[in-house]
Amino acid sequence: MNLWMIFKVSLLAILRNKTRAILTCLGIIAGIAAVIIVLAIGKGSQAMMVRQLSSMGNNLLMVFPERANAGPVHGGMGSGQTMTAEDAIAVKKELAHLVQAVSPMVRAPLQMIRQDRNWSSTVQGVSTDYPLIRGWDVMNGRFFDETEERRCSRVCVIGNTVKNNLFGTEDPIGQTIRLRNMPFKVVGVLAVKGANGWGQDQDDCVMAPYTTVKRVLQGSTFNNINMMNISLRSMDMLEEAKRELAALLRQRHRLADYQDDDFETRDPTEFMNTIGSTTKLMTILLTIAASISLLVGGIGIMNIMLVSVTERIKEIGLRMAIGATPVNILGQFILESIVLSTVGGVIGVALGVGLAVFFGNLLHWPIEIDMASAAWALAFSSFVGMFFGFYPAYRASKLNPIDCLRYE
Repeated sequence: MNLWMIFKVSLLAILRNKTRAILTCLGIIAGIAAVIIVLAIGKGSQAMMVRQLSSMGNNLLMVFPERANAGPVHGGMGSGQTMTAEDAIAVKKELAHLVQAVSPMVRAPLQMIRQDRNWSSTVQGVSTDYPLIRGWDVMNGRFFDETEERRCSRVCVIGNTVKNNLFGTEDPIGQTIRLRNMPFKVVGVLAVKGANGWGQDQDDCVMAPYTTVKRVLQGSTFNNINMMNISLRSMDMLEEAKRELAALLRQRHRLADYQDDDFETRDPTEFMNTIGSTTKLMTILLTIAASISLLVGGIGIMNIMLVSVTERIKEIGLRMAIGATPVNILGQFILESIVLSTVGGVIGVALGVGLAVFFGNLLHWPIEIDMASAAWALAFSSFVGMFFGFYPAYRASKLNPIDCLRYE
């Protein structure tokens, strides 16, 4: 018997017992569908995190002063007084071969007032490099310029959330809002960013020159800043940039070799690695759980094939009597189990993709179908059929044709 004839015989044997074949495939269908859904959700979550972290900025590196500590009370990140705007200027000048933009940042939480409307938010004092660092376009109007930054001008750019709450449908460009009872002219509205990976509304912000925030809103004569935002020329330069940045800041802060850094650095890859590791672990655990269904499906195939061998003993004896070899019998039953598991795998892939899309749209959860993973899952289902179908096929090939023909 050639391979095509063996395949036809196997297919006819399966079609003679359609209900049993469908029930046999259920374990494989459930297992493959579960694997596809888990991988789609896992990859979708990772893609969403990458997009959210990318929205933080272009090749972003953040530098914070050391935490302020007073006895047993420990301040939050950026609460220290060890970093100044001059540090940011020096970084941009001295490390120009590694960085393309640098912006100091100071924050001032306050209430904004415009006529009979008010809104509480945080004013971010930044430099003119900030839109480039964050990859944040101005949707309407313009960003403030270097002259306004140098002169501590009372100008600001607002986020979409602030615009909606203070101006509604009106055009805010050229209008005035009051920050700490001081008039600020709105010169631009930022493009919509949405929430970041921590659920914070990035559009709920007001940006003004950091010089203005320090001297006008904070009334401070000191030049310390809350943090420094740096855009690297390439993330491939991250480690080199961290080393040279640390050396420059230690030199400027006159730190001895035995003293610890009085600053901290953070970059999105740290958050991505941490969250990615957690997501990867959860995906692995869920995949293992889904794979148990494949194991159960494989055992089901083996049991059904053993029953099939018992039911078809006379047929096996007759085939051997007219010239079928043990290899032909072995191939026939292995091929039957492979066909069963492969058909179950195809249905499982289709069902998994359909359910992943359905639940993704229903729950507004990001999904990403990886066709390579679907192909591997389908190949694995065929392997499950071959593996669990071998023992029943081997038993069938070892039967004695005379005993088979006498079997009642």
